[in-house]
Amino acid sequence: MLLTFDFPFGYPLGFAKALTGEDDPFAVWDWIAERIEDKQDTERSNNRFEVAEEMNRKFSGLGPFWGKSHEDRWPDLPYRKAGISYDTIPEKRECDKVARTASSCFQLFYNPTVGSQVLMGLPMLNRLRTLPGVAVWPFEEHDAANVVLAEIWPGLIEDAIREDTGGVIRDALQVTRLALALSRLDPARLEHLLKDLPYQAREEAWILGAGATKDLTELARGEISVVIPARPNQRVAGNNEPLAPPPLRDDCFALPAGVDWTPVDDALAMLQDRLHPVVATQTLPLDRALGRTLAADVTAKRANPPHANTAVDGYGFAHASLTEGDQTLPLTPGRAAAGKAFEGAVPHGHAIRILTGAALPQGVDTVILQEDVTASDTAIAFHPGIKPGANTRKAGEDVSAGDTILSKGRKLTPTDLALLSATGNTDLTVHAPLRVAVLSTGDELVEPGASAAPGQIFDANRPMLLGLTERFGFTPIDLGRVPDNRETLRATLDRGAAKADVILTSGGASSGDEDHVSALLNETGAMSQWRIAVKPGRPLALGLWKGTPVFGLPGNPVAALVCTLVFARPAMGLLSGQGWHRPQSFTLPAAFSKSKKPGRREYLRARVTDGQAEVFKSEGSGRISGLSWAEGLVELPDHAVTISPGDPVSYIPFASFL
Repeated sequence: MLLTFDFPFGYPLGFAKALTGEDDPFAVWDWIAERIEDKQDTERSNNRFEVAEEMNRKFSGLGPFWGKSHEDRWPDLPYRKAGISYDTIPEKRECDKVARTASSCFQLFYNPTVGSQVLMGLPMLNRLRTLPGVAVWPFEEHDAANVVLAEIWPGLIEDAIREDTGGVIRDALQVTRLALALSRLDPARLEHLLKDLPYQAREEAWILGAGATKDLTELARGEISVVIPARPNQRVAGNNEPLAPPPLRDDCFALPAGVDWTPVDDALAMLQDRLHPVVATQTLPLDRALGRTLAADVTAKRANPPHANTAVDGYGFAHASLTEGDQTLPLTPGRAAAGKAFEGAVPHGHAIRILTGAALPQGVDTVILQEDVTASDTAIAFHPGIKPGANTRKAGEDVSAGDTILSKGRKLTPTDLALLSATGNTDLTVHAPLRVAVLSTGDELVEPGASAAPGQIFDANRPMLLGLTERFGFTPIDLGRVPDNRETLRATLDRGAAKADVILTSGGASSGDEDHVSALLNETGAMSQWRIAVKPGRPLALGLWKGTPVFGLPGNPVAALVCTLVFARPAMGLLSGQGWHRPQSFTLPAAFSKSKKPGRREYLRARVTDGQAEVFKSEGSGRISGLSWAEGLVELPDHAVTISPGDPVSYIPFASFL
């Protein structure tokens, strides 16, 4: 869990040393926590001005803290900033400059009162950091932590928030949109923001996202680039391919006795409980595994990093060889670089030139940044205070040999391939790609571009469903259009069952005279017509045709899309070995009004505009233009609800279904 706070976690470089005698930011936290008193009385009184006075007395001249509620009180705390010189201690931290914040952590009064927020907030953080499993970023290693405390500044994405916020509190909108932007970051990009920091962050802390304002602002606006997975290779049977899993039970789609209208959550629970992977497994080399789904857990064959190495360019030495006070160490001839290890040992009391990524030579356990030393050809000099092991990475600190690095069911990404390569994996056990056959039914359908007679329409569902199948990462198989002829449909279903692992049909799923899909599935005795309490949508026909699961979708394009995303997508995830897919939803303020009756779940075509969920102008299921207009769905609950502009609603981007 990432728990964020909108106030600085540290002070500018040099402040900690002047206040506590140490460069440790936690020493500042302890110092403040020992002195701050926050009384729970009716006036909510505290002693922050007195504490600021005491800190000011640690420095010569005026300041650095300023601002107070009474001009004639607290004589060592200036009323205004005028006359304060920030020569020895900068007024702002490096991250404040990068993010272009307007405030300083030394300002205690008058808006913005960031300085008071810091003085009152750090004691609380100081208590939180002592809890088990809690780490403070960027001061502590956080990879193994259950809860990570981090600093944010919602104003970072101000350009994504227009002047008209639709009545929503501006700060609330900033926080919501920043959280959304961070959640949409590519994992590798987020890792970069967390770990690739300037040296000042070790003492000053850092605003999460500072330096990435443009990217986060675009994500906060909803400008997301969705990567379309490459179409997986066709299934290739081989001698190394284990037997396919057992077929689904004939009654896997049957509803319990007496059930008529089925709530959405109940329908999803039944699908999750009754389905299992239907695709075979095979072993593929790493370079052919992108986009495939792991059929078994993968462990690291080699640690990463495989040996202790340096994280910076600098100079390495044994920390135990240091003496008190300023240091001067003679340089050992040569250097250590990535891929070019230093041969031999560094004598005790000596240092060696070392470059980022280099294996630590024998006799070296600590590295000092090259910016923190004065160097000649024969020696280096630096001030005391460096900690043992500074700027080094332990062997296996990322991954130890034998660790489970990826779990079965994971769809392999390019970054997964990097991890697999770094840990020595070459061959992987994966599921064969799920083959999804798609067909449309109905005499009224013609191909786009063909001559349409009166009463005929162009087939919109099949191109949409084939495209969705490919976007899901499955292998689409086009079975074409089938007229309202039962024998032709029977032959097409036979062809689909021979070629595919699952069949999607649109139209003919109800119980009318021309609804041949449901009629044929009923003949096999393995068909259930689910009357799901959902809008848009009609009965969803589920059945087996010669052992192959069939999803009979509504013929209406809007209903077909909703049923595919809400029901068929998670079901196909299970059938493919990926596991049950739960789309990520976000709570956004509504930009619409609606009064909904109880009894069914509703999905509205929607997109995000100015940080609010806007819905399509018409709920008519025949308005296909709304599918292209929309970027996601607003989900309304089963119970009655009245929505007014600004009310929170659940928004699911289409990208979350992929």
